[in-house]
Amino acid sequence: MGRILAIDYGQKRCGIAVTDPCRIIANGLKTVPAQQLVQFIVDYMKNEQVDIIVIGEPKDMHNRPSDSTRFIKPFVENLKKALPNADIRFFDERFTSVIAHQTMIDAGLGKKRRQDKGLVDTISATLILQSFMKTI
Repeated sequence: MGRILAIDYGQKRCGIAVTDPCRIIANGLKTVPAQQLVQFIVDYMKNEQVDIIVIGEPKDMHNRPSDSTRFIKPFVENLKKALPNADIRFFDERFTSVIAHQTMIDAGLGKKRRQDKGLVDTISATLILQSFMKTI
């Protein structure tokens, strides 16, 4: 059984989370600049078995794709070209950034650390992954 990798895609940077090989625990991996994301995933998958790639799907309050979806589609097309056999799935990412901020507050992180957008992105990816894991 391979890992599940989740992505919280952003125009500037993307948070990445991954499960352990047994798919029990979701861990934040890192934040990667958006323009380097496809290559990062390709390189990661050379060293680790990844069975599913989950991409946070931004939706509005009416469950329709949000404006941010237009930035994700080109990334997904490039990822499919680079990894044509990859199992790529989308998962609703609504409120993950809000929950990530609250998680940081609950964890007692100081204001300076809570302003680290990369950390927020990584926590958001972890939340997407945890939610996705509940569905499989």
